[in-house]
Amino acid sequence: MKNILFILSLAVGMLTCHAVNVDVLDGAIALKDVKVERSQSRLILHMDIDASALKQGGNSETVLTPVLNGPDGQTYRFPEVVISGRNRYYYRLRNTPDGDTGLLYRSVKNLNVPYQSLTEYEPWMEVSELSIEYGQSDCGCDMPLTPMPLLRLDYKPRLFEPRFAFITPEAEAVKMRDLKGSAYIDFPVNRTELYPDYRRNPEELASIRKTIDVVRNDSNVTITSFSIKGFASPEGSYSNNVRLAKGRTATLKDYVQKLYAFDPAIMHTSYEPEDWEGLRRYVEKSDIANREAILAIIDSDLAPDPKNAKIQKDFPQQYAFLLREEYPALRHSDYTINYMVRTFTSVDEIKKVLRTAPQNLSLNELFLVAQSYEPGSEDYCEVFETAVRMFPDNPVANLNAANIAIQRREYAKALAYLSKAGDTPQATYAYGLIEAFEKNYDKALPLFDKAASKGLAEAAEAAKQVRDIIEHENQQK
Repeated sequence: MKNILFILSLAVGMLTCHAVNVDVLDGAIALKDVKVERSQSRLILHMDIDASALKQGGNSETVLTPVLNGPDGQTYRFPEVVISGRNRYYYRLRNTPDGDTGLLYRSVKNLNVPYQSLTEYEPWMEVSELSIEYGQSDCGCDMPLTPMPLLRLDYKPRLFEPRFAFITPEAEAVKMRDLKGSAYIDFPVNRTELYPDYRRNPEELASIRKTIDVVRNDSNVTITSFSIKGFASPEGSYSNNVRLAKGRTATLKDYVQKLYAFDPAIMHTSYEPEDWEGLRRYVEKSDIANREAILAIIDSDLAPDPKNAKIQKDFPQQYAFLLREEYPALRHSDYTINYMVRTFTSVDEIKKVLRTAPQNLSLNELFLVAQSYEPGSEDYCEVFETAVRMFPDNPVANLNAANIAIQRREYAKALAYLSKAGDTPQATYAYGLIEAFEKNYDKALPLFDKAASKGLAEAAEAAKQVRDIIEHENQQK
């Protein structure tokens, strides 16, 4: 009963190498269904030895010895099988101490020997070779044995270890950047004069100056333009709002010009008499009563003054709320500083800029500094994540950031990046990597093959690894 339980326990989690059939001694003996199974602690050799065609005299015998050879000269010899003619068979029976004749068989017609042997599993057996050593003798003397390979054992786990396909971004011929902001300057009712100390103006003007100073005080950049666009809110007549938006924009421009003495050629202004788009955005996101009806009026072909009047007439409560809560925010000045950044070529210099003003680096410069770090290190990964923050809609930045996320097994994050990575072989390959790491090999292989067909060597290599894993897993079943 104990033996039965022992064999059952070995069957749990058993790994098996492919079974083979071979002939030895010119077909006189057939080894059938030769296979080696491995449990956690045992190695089990199975085979059927068909000696039906073996013909030998009474004093002859045949010896078969399975041998396992390791990569560094290690050897394990399984118990030998001896098939003897009549005389040799009885001689062994009479002269073997204690009657321990082991696997001794008499050579008879239709002889078939079921062979099974266990041994303790040792680490060197993970990758080894099983052979059969055989020989014949007609005199009972020592016989030379001839080895014949049977099976290559390979229980080594197959790991998916692909190379990642990053894209080197193209260098920017001219690095143009911009900073944008919105100021909510308080002007006296119906006036265009700017009073720096009036209401919240000190804070708003300080914000404009801070934005300009960030660029102006950077020795690596050159300001190419400063533009202001003024907006007024829809209440009051349209013609008066034209005057207010235009006049207040000009006043703010003069304020900036006096502070910084910019070349007049780089100063640009425009205006929007009534910010209906801003009002629409606010209403659409709000839960204000009659929202859809108010949006319909805003989207209508009515002229500005009748449009404002209709909202006031049809929805007086909502209009009063908008006039109090939202209209003040529609009176704003949007400003943009456009500037040109010089090119950086030194890795040390790029690292310094990365710490202080990453927005001044190009994707190519960020990629260059990433190569100075150990692949997969925190610094290495951080550079690619910085790149996608600086260039959130750039396909190359998103592809490279997706690779970093896949390396960290952050697949949801990687998929979000890949949605902006375009339809390149590298992006297709990255989708395949996610499937392969999730062990969805049937989904990964078509993606790898597609990317490989477009010349991506990393994809061809990954497909080979996956096919090897699949074959190895099938062998173990």
